[in-house]
Amino acid sequence: MAIAVSERHDEELLFDRYHRTGDPLAREELISRCLPLARSLASRYARAGESLEDLVQVASIGLIKAVDRFDPTRRIAFSTFAVPSILGELKRHFRDHGWAARVPRPLQERVLKVNACTDRLASELGRAPKPREVATATDLPVEDVLEALEAGVAFDSMSLDAPMSRGEDERTTYADSVGEVDPRLELVEYRSVVAAAIQALTPRERQVLVLRFAEDMTQSEIAARVGISQMHVSRLIRRSLDRLQAVAKT
Repeated sequence: MAIAVSERHDEELLFDRYHRTGDPLAREELISRCLPLARSLASRYARAGESLEDLVQVASIGLIKAVDRFDPTRRIAFSTFAVPSILGELKRHFRDHGWAARVPRPLQERVLKVNACTDRLASELGRAPKPREVATATDLPVEDVLEALEAGVAFDSMSLDAPMSRGEDERTTYADSVGEVDPRLELVEYRSVVAAAIQALTPRERQVLVLRFAEDMTQSEIAARVGISQMHVSRLIRRSLDRLQAVAKT
């Protein structure tokens, strides 16, 4: 306790000296003393794809601004004044540089707030917090929390050409894992071929083929529908298919 009081007194003396004389050495000492605070706040926002050291630099800028703006005559703890300044600099960094997709600024701020709260609750609870728990802790409606969690995916992006793994299978990219071959694509080609070939058939031949292969009728049902014999239907189908095949090959 005595050490903490002594450090607080030393800090007050340094601020008093810097405030009165603009002593650069006092300023440098103050910044050095408070860098652990900047690093601690930066670590709250560390995530995959974002360098912690880069965030520490951003937080350090906020710290420097806080040191320069702090008025020691107000007799409040410097940390109380510095934390909002450092967090503001971090949020500004994410807002202006960290988003892969365009997201409205109010929603960006909410995403950062929800993410920070989620990390804190996860540490306290030993599990991922539920949206309702995050909503209670942030004083936000559950719907706003869910929207922020969904919007959070806009923060990170990755090229589809990026390799999925390192090593022997490095040539496999994320694009290879997205989607699948649609077997109906072949039907597009078949349709274009058949559409041209079917024009070579007579109206009755086309009718018989539609009844047989589109409506799945039997030859006897087709014969009753068209008014011809079943044998005639069989000859029409065979002749029509042979003609289609011959036209398709040309």
